[in-house]
Amino acid sequence: MVLDKLRNQFPAAPEYLAQIYLIERDSGSVPNAYLAERLRVSRPAVSQAIGRLKKLGLAKQDRYGVIRLTTEGRTVAENVVRRHFLLEHLLVDVLDYPWDKSDVEVGKLQTFLSDELTEYIDVYLGRPQTCPHGNPLPGSSIEQYYLDAPSLIDAEIDTRVKIIRITEEGEMTEDMLPFCQLNHIAPNLIVEILEINKEAVLCKSNNHTLSIPSHFSKSIRWEPA
Repeated sequence: MVLDKLRNQFPAAPEYLAQIYLIERDSGSVPNAYLAERLRVSRPAVSQAIGRLKKLGLAKQDRYGVIRLTTEGRTVAENVVRRHFLLEHLLVDVLDYPWDKSDVEVGKLQTFLSDELTEYIDVYLGRPQTCPHGNPLPGSSIEQYYLDAPSLIDAEIDTRVKIIRITEEGEMTEDMLPFCQLNHIAPNLIVEILEINKEAVLCKSNNHTLSIPSHFSKSIRWEPA
C-alpha cells in the first residue's frame, strides 16, 4: 500500500498532500504562505516539507513558489481525502461523535485504513458524495457543483437558501465548527436571509434568528431552497 510506505518515509506527507489538493481544488493555486497558514506551521517548515515531497516525486514548485501535485501525488492526495471524509461519516453518523471534533480525530486515523476497509466503509455508508460538512468527495458527481456554490455572504436579502457546505477553509477557521455545532448550522439547513452587513449575516431558521459573523459566512455555501 502506497500510504504505508509513505507514512514510514515521511509521516507528515499524507496531510501535506491532502491540504495541497484541497486548497488547489478550491482556490486554483497553492502558495507556500497559504499552505503554512492552513497547516499552522512555519513557512520554513513548509519549504522543507515541499523539498521532501519533490524528492519523492509527489509535488513540484514553479519559479513563483506555487506548489503543484504530480500525477502520483494527486492520486495519493485523493485517496487520503476520500478516507478522511468516509471516516468522518463513520464517527458522526454511526458513532454520533461531535460534528465539530471529528476532523481532528480523523486526521490521526486516515492513513491507517487499508484499501479493502475503505471500500467496505464506503459501501456500508451508501457511498456518500460529501463529508458531513458538505465537502464533495474527489470525483463525485456533484463535486464541481458544490465547489462552485456561492458563499452565504453573497446571498440576496429576503430569500430562502439551503446550506450545502462548510468549506475546508471554514473547518480550519478557529471556532467556526463549534459555532456551527452550537447553532445547528449544517448541510440541509434552510435559512431566510434577513440582513447582510460588514459584521454579519442575519438570518432566520425555525423561528430563531442567527447572526453569523462575516468571516464565517464566507465559508458557508448554499443553493436555492
